[in-house]
Parts: sequence; C-alpha cells; structure tokens
Amino acid sequence: MDNIIHLLSEIDQIYLWDLIGTFVFGISGVLVGLERKMDVFGMFILAFVTGVGGGTVRDVLIRTTTLDPVPVFWMKNLMYVLMIVASVVITLPFKKKFVGHWSYWLMVFDTIGLGVFTIIGLEKTLRFELSPVIAILLGAMTGSFGGVIRDILANKLPAVFHKEIYATACVAGGIVYFLIDGLMGHNTVVFITILVVIAVRLLSVKYKWELPKFLN
Repeated sequence: MDNIIHLLSEIDQIYLWDLIGTFVFGISGVLVGLERKMDVFGMFILAFVTGVGGGTVRDVLIRTTTLDPVPVFWMKNLMYVLMIVASVVITLPFKKKFVGHWSYWLMVFDTIGLGVFTIIGLEKTLRFELSPVIAILLGAMTGSFGGVIRDILANKLPAVFHKEIYATACVAGGIVYFLIDGLMGHNTVVFITILVVIAVRLLSVKYKWELPKFLN
C-alpha cells in the first residue's frame, strides 16, 4: 500500500484527473450509444469523441493562437485511448442496470466529466500564459465540447444548447478557481473547482435552473 501511495504522489495529479475524466466521459458516450441501440463500434466512436473531443479542440486552438508545437494530447499518449476502451468494456456488462434510467446515469457521468475536464482545460491553457478569461473559456470548451460532438453524432440536440445550466457551470468553476488560487494548496484548489462545477450542474438539474430563452 505504501508503494502505491508513493507512486501516486509521483504522478502528475492533473494527468490523473485527465485520465479519470476521459474514462467517465467515455462511459457517458457508451450510455448514449446504448440508448440509441448502436453496435459496439458505434458506442466506441461516441465514447471516443466524448472523451477527447473537447481537449482536441482546445489543443488545436492553443496551437493556432500561440504558434507553439502543441501536440493533440491523446496522440502522444495511448493511455487515453486505453481509458476509452476500458469505459466500453466495463460499461457493457452492466447495460441492463441502465435500462429505463438513461437520462439519470448519463447526467451523473456527464456531470463528473464536466467538472474534471473543466479544470484540465483551464490549467493547460494557463501553462501557455494565456489570460484568465481565455483559460475559463477553454476550460468550458474542454468540458462541454465532447458532449456536443457526441450528441450531434447521436442525432440529439446537445444539452449545452437547450437544457439546464451546463457550460455555465464550467464558467462558475473557473471563476472560483481564480478567486481561491493562492489561498490554499494547489490540489485543494483543483478539487474545489471540480466540486463547484459538479454542484452547480446538479443543483441546476434539481431546481430546473435555466438561462433566459427568447421566444417569438
């Protein structure tokens, strides 16, 4: 056990969160595939775009803006692909547990991934010395764009465009990050930011919070 704890302490904590987020978002992609009665390949594609879609868009934008040779993160590290494969393999045996509860479980895994990927996108943006405003926006993009691509491929209207607070939860988490950064340990700041995103998203679902809509 001591060896495991020591090993975890040596690993970049943000990298660990990134793998966790990829796995969780992968599960949400599999759930949409199951709901749409897709085959295994279709579910893998949805898991893949959900797990890496937002981060891919983020890396391309950072590369274009900074002119730094920023690699698309998953192309240099096969662990991300393995996490997506694991999300498919682990979810399928329990598919009967999800039947009739698609929206609930999708919301749960989607919300966890949203919180984790927001902090990933935010911190990676800061490493390239971009402004806090851009960091918050790219954090929200990292958290939400994978789900947008997944829903479009599944012929669903993405939640970010019409449902409860979604990308706004990412923005709220990003603002909290900069408010408390420097007041406590970095890992604590990361954890609180993730919790804020998750809490805002869950509360918006429970109390049906929505942004204003302008109808004809």
